[in-house]
Amino acid sequence: MDSQNKYWFPAKRYGWGWGLPVRWQGWVCLAVYAGCVALVIRFLRPSADPFMFVISLALLTLGLMAVCWLKGEPPRWRSGS
Repeated sequence: MDSQNKYWFPAKRYGWGWGLPVRWQGWVCLAVYAGCVALVIRFLRPSADPFMFVISLALLTLGLMAVCWLKGEPPRWRSGS
């Protein structure tokens, strides 16, 4: 990894978006996201309140995408190489 590269999330080689984190900050962000998803699954049962369950997961995912957008390589469509 280039010492000048400060991105937490590299761009995917194929397609659009980001891959797994390459810096510890990205791994912490991903772990926090996974922990929050686990808490939503544990405490907001989809059978009891499906709307709140879906909204909570959507907001968490949008938050992760925002961090990837701010701290990751600029996304664009990639076809390899």
